[in-house]
Amino acid sequence: MPNWMKMIEAKVALAKRGARPSKAGDNPRIPPGQKEVYDFPILDLGLEPDVSPSSWNLRVFGLVEGELAYSWKTFNELPQVDLTTDFHCVTRWSQLDMNWRGVPARDVILRARPLEKAAFVTLHSADEYTTNLPLEALLDDDVILAHSVFGKPLPPEHGGPVRLIVPKRYAWKSAKWLTGIEFHEEDRPGFWEVRGYHNEADPWKEERFSQGNL
Repeated sequence: MPNWMKMIEAKVALAKRGARPSKAGDNPRIPPGQKEVYDFPILDLGLEPDVSPSSWNLRVFGLVEGELAYSWKTFNELPQVDLTTDFHCVTRWSQLDMNWRGVPARDVILRARPLEKAAFVTLHSADEYTTNLPLEALLDDDVILAHSVFGKPLPPEHGGPVRLIVPKRYAWKSAKWLTGIEFHEEDRPGFWEVRGYHNEADPWKEERFSQGNL
């Protein structure tokens, strides 16, 4: 069995394992089935790409009026915000009050001017990972293209130089090592979605897997 397949199976097994479910009286900010952590766990396929700020680029393309391409320099010239959000992983951990800095996703999207028929987005990563979201999900105030966390540059193991942060979805939708935002008319399931993960990934509905809750 290839190593990448073993990694997939290990991640699915971890997601199925039982952190105790939230219940009445627990912290209302923690979704069902999640357990609060404080150390920002590292979880990926073990295939960390070599992406430095000097080599990083972000392409915004597809059904837009004007394609965009950002280098590290031009990306950091965009308006920056500080944002505090909660973060929920499908492997059943949640970390509260995470402090991010970066560029609001909405600002990048509006600069590209999506066409009227653009309804979905594919997020592309430097390791060829993809994930999908409705365009409207990226327009929320709390969605950010983050380059820093807890006052420090986002380290490579957490998706640096830049990763997407979508707090209202499980963390696999928050693509690490973000290099592309592609707009299209139809929905296109990404890496985990075609392997059985739920297409919507709402933590509050426990949308972990496409065949139901665990």
